[in-house]
Amino acid sequence: MTRIGIINPNSTASMTTSIGAAASRAAQAGTEIIVMQNENGPASIEGAIDGAMAVPGLLERIERAEQDDAVDAYIIACFDDTGLDAARMLTRKPVIGIGEAAARVASIMARRFTVITTLPVSISILEDNLVRYGLSSFATVRASGIPVLALEADGEAALSIIGAEIREALRVDRADAIVLGCAGMAGMAKRLSGLHCIPVVEGVSAAVRLAELLVGLELHPRHDFTASRQGKAASFAAARHPGSAASLSRSLAGS
Repeated sequence: MTRIGIINPNSTASMTTSIGAAASRAAQAGTEIIVMQNENGPASIEGAIDGAMAVPGLLERIERAEQDDAVDAYIIACFDDTGLDAARMLTRKPVIGIGEAAARVASIMARRFTVITTLPVSISILEDNLVRYGLSSFATVRASGIPVLALEADGEAALSIIGAEIREALRVDRADAIVLGCAGMAGMAKRLSGLHCIPVVEGVSAAVRLAELLVGLELHPRHDFTASRQGKAASFAAARHPGSAASLSRSLAGS
């Protein structure tokens, strides 16, 4: 049994339920999806301020899961890949952001792809992420203008607006694939793909399959956060109490 913990970094329970359902649909037999929610996060993540506010609760949720050894891999279910680098420092288990997962899958499927996100405030964040992932030369980012929580409020209207952006991506961007740039769009992928005759990738499913692959291959990140944390504690103590640094270092080494 592969246990995948998928974390909604925002605090909207209905969105957490939808994310969990999308993850369960994508999971293979023998995979257990464990849905987690950031109870202390913002209601939605739209831009850098919301992302920063979500990180403390997100990391605390992972630390709790690590204490219980509850999962074999983690998925951060925000397309901004909120807190991804910090989360990877908390565990030697795979941690996957749905934004990176979707972009990497799309880059295999297509020479060029377009990410369709929610509000314009997210464009620069996603463009910067694509640069970090080495995929910016293959991708374009568009905003649909739909707030995150409005995706659930009127799904048919959202589908129509996103469809119009797909048509523009085909005409202007010469896209060979579409990436849906929000976890709240996960349930729209198959329908949009059929309507527009183009591969449509959504990050929740892509991340689940990648998590299953990494767990099955028994691949783990190289870093050891526990040792790093101990080293920082020793350095801090040395700075405050130079005479006690050696004894503290010996104590940490023996723990």
